[in-house]
Amino acid sequence: MDVLSISILIRRKHRCSRKFLICDMFYLVRTPWWLRRIYSSLIWRMPASREKVLYLTFDDGPHPVATPFVLDQLQKYRARATFFCIGKNVQEYPQLYNRVLTEGHRTGNHTQNHLNGWKTDDTAYMQNVRDAARHIDTDLFRPPYGRVRFRQAALLRGAPFYYKVIMWDVLSADFDRDLSAGQCANTVIRYGRPGSIVVFHDSEKAFDRVREALPAVLDHFSRLGYRFESIP
Repeated sequence: MDVLSISILIRRKHRCSRKFLICDMFYLVRTPWWLRRIYSSLIWRMPASREKVLYLTFDDGPHPVATPFVLDQLQKYRARATFFCIGKNVQEYPQLYNRVLTEGHRTGNHTQNHLNGWKTDDTAYMQNVRDAARHIDTDLFRPPYGRVRFRQAALLRGAPFYYKVIMWDVLSADFDRDLSAGQCANTVIRYGRPGSIVVFHDSEKAFDRVREALPAVLDHFSRLGYRFESIP
């Protein structure tokens, strides 16, 4: 495991205790500045400006229930977002994928089969990316689980893909079934700021939390004068 792999792991802090407890799931809800600086070739957030702009992203779709819900919510707030799609899901739901594009959002490659880069050799990983690229025309890529080896990241940024590898600085943790929708929304509300790249999921696993957390986040930041844009 390389330094990037190690640095992304953290024990989740349970709200029921003031101490860090051993648990089954490890992740950071906010990416530390030093990690963004060390791995500056990856995009962790967008440049901040005087304008209040938030960059919402949705991973793992399209999904026949979650994706239409997300699109409907975004439409209510005239929001644009970026959808990091799994190739096999695009093949299964091409009309949903086309709706994402038709409604003015951007898409990114999230591999064909949601591969974990730490557990996949470089040749197999890049072939899976190529398989997804046949269905997802984009210059944006996000590694599933945020897990990508240094060599894989370099290959993604080079020929023939020239991908911008998009990470995040705020993670809603909507995939965590131990959290409530309110906790997911509060994480984004607490840490989101101009230029933040925020991760949600348009997936079956996350839907119970997304359907409440996303409207709350959209409403909160809209009231503060934010706009929501796709990653350029």
